[in-house]
Amino acid sequence: MKIEKFKIKLLISDLILLMFSFYSATYFQSLIKGKHLSYSFDEILIETIYFLIVSSVILLIFQFNNLYKLHIFISKVNQFLGILKSLFYGVTFLIVLSFLLKFSIVLDSRIFVLLFSLISLFLITFARIFILRPVFLQRRTLYNRRILIVGSQKNALMIASKFLLDNDLGVKIIGYVVEQNHKVNSDLFKDIKYLGGIEDLDEIIYKNNVDEIIISIDQADPSKIISLIDKCNNYGVSVKIISDLFKVVGEKIEIENFYGLKLINSTPRINRNTSIIFKRIFDFVFSLLGLIILSPFLIIISLLIKITSKGPIIYKQIRIGKNGKPFEFYKFRSMTVIEGEEDELRKKMMIDFMKNGNHKIKGTNKVINESRVTKVGKFLRKYSLDELPQLINVLKGDMSLVGPRPCLPYEYENYDEWQKRRLDVYPGCTGVWQVYGRGKVSFIDSVILDLFYVNNMSPWLDLSLILKTIPVIIYGKGGK
Repeated sequence: MKIEKFKIKLLISDLILLMFSFYSATYFQSLIKGKHLSYSFDEILIETIYFLIVSSVILLIFQFNNLYKLHIFISKVNQFLGILKSLFYGVTFLIVLSFLLKFSIVLDSRIFVLLFSLISLFLITFARIFILRPVFLQRRTLYNRRILIVGSQKNALMIASKFLLDNDLGVKIIGYVVEQNHKVNSDLFKDIKYLGGIEDLDEIIYKNNVDEIIISIDQADPSKIISLIDKCNNYGVSVKIISDLFKVVGEKIEIENFYGLKLINSTPRINRNTSIIFKRIFDFVFSLLGLIILSPFLIIISLLIKITSKGPIIYKQIRIGKNGKPFEFYKFRSMTVIEGEEDELRKKMMIDFMKNGNHKIKGTNKVINESRVTKVGKFLRKYSLDELPQLINVLKGDMSLVGPRPCLPYEYENYDEWQKRRLDVYPGCTGVWQVYGRGKVSFIDSVILDLFYVNNMSPWLDLSLILKTIPVIIYGKGGK
């Protein structure tokens, strides 16, 4: 996937300014304290390591607060607030680091922290808002891409007008391609060319050096939309979507906003094989550490479950994993054990929910019988503690820390073909659905959120979702 050049330039600029701020704060601190700057090689090495740690964290926080998204960069107010918020969290991390590593010759100084905060806030704000932003807008190089629109002529006109009405981004609409059986009125467009039908995409992309495809169609059939997205992704260009089917993504997640158009990315951000290797290493290391660190809590929870209700401590169930492969799934038991009739009832309710969207319980879309939940189980479910044994699944390689929700065999059997795409990757302990839509979205929307993850899977997205899972657990949103 091609990364917009302005984002790379912003990242480099932020890093340089953070470095300047760090070492300027070191210099001014020495002047205030009346000391000369005479560091040994070891001291310089230590401070350089600190700088790399602090700057990396701050840049991650910048990304977390969407400071590299186009619509935030264009807005002066939103950009300043984002910088202020990000530096606050970054400096808080610096203070914690200085407290933990007291032997630092720089980070143990309140003067340094204050100077670094003020200098970096001033320099980054001034550079971004008063230098880079005007330069990019004046040169029209923010989004200098050749865009092909795929969809109905009406939608193509709407998108083209949004981009071209005040095109200070540098966008070039090279033309549009219509769905089959759509009539084309050539009089509606003077500057935007009709290039043919979807069946001609191969030749159109090759001849016109397309950088990005925007899919905007009125087709109500999800399978056709997903099929078209897959087709466009095979061309090796960036693919973005405007569709009511993906509306839930724009409502739940901060995405790129182009003059009011929420364009949902559908292009893998990183090579799939590279991402899979990274995920497996990350999953193994952190699931093992998690089991070791949390072992006292796991023992306490196990005792509470055993003492308060009859039945096994660990609830085992067959779930469907990557590519439809079944595996044994582990959770702490949170419900009373009874005969199988109740499971049959839940099965019918779940299938009805999948097909018709029925059975909202207490304002949520979770299909459960709350009368069966034990007192301990209610607490465990509220804070997602019942899911801790899934770390064993991650360690075994059946699951990942981040991914779509693992489904039951009967759910998988009732999936439409396009819905099975959510199992192109390993299911996860947490994911987009668990963070943004947990119990509050329809079944179709939960699938769409999972497909968004599948198409945008990256180490950064995984880290972001893990961090955003923490407040979900702390505030007890697991059972809601």
